[in-house]
Amino acid sequence: MQYLDFEKQLSEIEGKAEELRTMSRGEGAEDVSDQARALDEKARARLEALYRNLTPWQKCQVARHPERPHCRDYVRELFTDWMPLAGDRAFADDQAVVTGIGRLDGRAVMVVGHEKGHDTRSRLEHNFGMARPEGYRKARRLINIADRFDIPVITLIDTPGAYPGKGAEERGQSEAIARATQKCLQVGVPLVSVVIGEGGSGGAVAFAAANAVAMLEHSIYSVISPEGCASILWKDSDKMREAAEALRLTAQDLRKLGVIDRVIPEPLGGAQRAPKETIAAVGEALKSMLAGFDGMDRDTLRQARRQKFIDMGTEGLA
Repeated sequence: MQYLDFEKQLSEIEGKAEELRTMSRGEGAEDVSDQARALDEKARARLEALYRNLTPWQKCQVARHPERPHCRDYVRELFTDWMPLAGDRAFADDQAVVTGIGRLDGRAVMVVGHEKGHDTRSRLEHNFGMARPEGYRKARRLINIADRFDIPVITLIDTPGAYPGKGAEERGQSEAIARATQKCLQVGVPLVSVVIGEGGSGGAVAFAAANAVAMLEHSIYSVISPEGCASILWKDSDKMREAAEALRLTAQDLRKLGVIDRVIPEPLGGAQRAPKETIAAVGEALKSMLAGFDGMDRDTLRQARRQKFIDMGTEGLA
């Protein structure tokens, strides 16, 4: 387990408990299981206290935890008959965007998601989840196929933002994001999204212009990263804690503001401590959200999706 900065005391307690268990395994070793259990109970109490009142910046750290389950983990656990689909039919296949068709509880769905990777090699391969223009064009192509064949679309969002490199800008990054967002708003099939980690800027919105948007309890969703916001507003990226507070980027804040539709609870200590449990909870939420649009015709789905975004920020203004 990799521990976050604010979990230092917890790491010491759990480390000591594991050390005692290791010592007791040796032949003729003293039985210290009671001491280890006492430390486990202390660690759990500390974990509950830590995660009961996480600050927005601490939630940013949890959302970025390298051991959280990523898109491929969800694909592997939730979708049967999986067939990956690739390429934008123009330039390349962007490995930061995972796409394919499969079945969720027997129902055919098109899946589009950001993939960050788990280790150095895979993170480089997937560009840390930062999609290039060809990634958004690939997503648009496959969402269009889903629309033609009347297949619901599921998007899994986990990106710090679209890749800002020179080559990406030269190949039309902003246009690709805009057209992906437009395609999400135009399709006549149910489109549901879950922010499973980070939802950063237009790179996230391009997949999240959906009929229903959910967030995991400790995920974040914002127009800019706290570090970027601090650099712009205060000319000091070290003020990211203040920026995280100001951005209202937590799932709980966004639910209150009506930006998202539901918050999916995470296991104690975050998704990284119980990935399979987290993935199962997301699967249940996806099935529930899709079921809510059963029987809706194409025009009604489009209008409901469009109205959802028109209504954002207007509560109390009438």
